[in-house]
Amino acid sequence: MIKRRPDPLIPANPDLVSRPPRPSDEVGIDVYWLPLGAGGWFVRLNGRIYEAILARREHRRPLDLYHSALEVRLPEGRFIIENAWPIPDADGVARGVTVEGPVGSRRIARFRVFRYEVRRWRDGVIADVDEAVASPQRLSDDQRVAHRLLDLVGFLPSPVWGRDELGTGEMWNSNSVISWLLAQSGLPMDTITPPVGGRAPGWLAGLVVARREPVTGALPGPRRRFATRLSAT
Repeated sequence: MIKRRPDPLIPANPDLVSRPPRPSDEVGIDVYWLPLGAGGWFVRLNGRIYEAILARREHRRPLDLYHSALEVRLPEGRFIIENAWPIPDADGVARGVTVEGPVGSRRIARFRVFRYEVRRWRDGVIADVDEAVASPQRLSDDQRVAHRLLDLVGFLPSPVWGRDELGTGEMWNSNSVISWLLAQSGLPMDTITPPVGGRAPGWLAGLVVARREPVTGALPGPRRRFATRLSAT
């Protein structure tokens, strides 16, 4: 299930910024690596339990888990791109929300608490950015790539969060969104990795889907293959 928002880039509260704009850094794409559960013990604890179980199954040591988010700078503004769940309120326009999708199951996604949102937030914030590790990591200074990345946000697939609905071998989550966008933007994905000693669950899922259906040339119209519209709840 999905709920798509209109595409205009609507400014949010200009006082909410992750860091002050830098005149010398007018164009760029940066990735931030945030420890899973930064700012909240519940998600952090469950992440550690999940990783411990998976590491034992795969006969390796547990790694640090990371959630990724992007900051895109252009002459016309600074934008935060991030997948977030739970959705804090129904005012997605203020956060530049372009896509919503189901969490856990499509059957319960009519309730906002069971939907995630993808933001293309002008002058937005990355929650707990001060806890980011080895960040920001500069990915590109190419203005054309930055514009393309911003445009692609409105065309993201929106499978069920936390499940391998697309048969990629890994669940779809916030890292899948970021890796899909970066791959479709044409960036060299083999050079983009989380901090040493860590991994980004879901990253592979985004790469697999991007390889299956590459977006080339001019962007197509919004795809609705994975879902139907939802009314706001």
